[in-house]
Amino acid sequence: MKLRKVSAASAAVLALALTATACGGDDKDSGSSGGDGKKITIGIKFDQPGLGQKTPDGYEGFDVDVATYVAKKLGYTEDQIEWKESKSADRETMLQRGDVDFIAATYSITPERQEKVDFAGPYLLAHQDVLIRADDDKIKSPEDLNNAKLCSVTGSTSAQNIKEKLAPKAQLQPYPTYSACLPGLQNGAIDALTTDDSILAGYAAQSQFKGKFKLGGFKLTNENYGIGVKKGSDLKDKINTALEEMVSDKSWDKAVKDNFGPANYKNEPAPKIGDIKS
Repeated sequence: MKLRKVSAASAAVLALALTATACGGDDKDSGSSGGDGKKITIGIKFDQPGLGQKTPDGYEGFDVDVATYVAKKLGYTEDQIEWKESKSADRETMLQRGDVDFIAATYSITPERQEKVDFAGPYLLAHQDVLIRADDDKIKSPEDLNNAKLCSVTGSTSAQNIKEKLAPKAQLQPYPTYSACLPGLQNGAIDALTTDDSILAGYAAQSQFKGKFKLGGFKLTNENYGIGVKKGSDLKDKINTALEEMVSDKSWDKAVKDNFGPANYKNEPAPKIGDIKS
């Protein structure tokens, strides 16, 4: 009788332990576990053709291809990726709060941002430029932006760079997204849109804008695109390894051709990890 009582008690304990273990499987999905059926949450832009764009068929662009490749190397399939929109002004906060595991969203590495988050990469070297109307023959140099109505996006560094260093009389026109600037540029409400040449090339290549805009070709700055992670995250080294593999197996070249080829974008060679051009 005593043996049966002990066995029953043991069975109860075992059942309780199994129940607790099963309940533990309901924890919030996290990118820290990798390849075990959970999700990884990645921040991208939703409105940047050629880089990060949400379409009726899903998500596409160079940043999307890079992020998907990295996620695969971390142990996640495409259907295990949860995409979240990461606007320029929200990126550091999203990483600090843990809303995303990493961000690949034309995210230039700067000393100010490195104080708040860590970066893997860079994985693309772009340059700040301006997009103007195709028939505009007045803006031929950065200095010609003085007194011009210049559109950029709240939270980005592009417009501030021009106003502080090149054209102090430029009239800044802040908009929430780059795509919101395009109608004003087309109808003459603004004179130029400034951001990275890779982003501008994506817009210029869209079918509805084909032949209406052109790049200034100024190469005003070096923009080192990195993948942002939470400060101290062990994902940084893992992502760097994945980026090196993407370059070595030519997947990086294919992504550039697939996304920028239609715009005839003259991209820089793939940068080496940690090589940040000032």
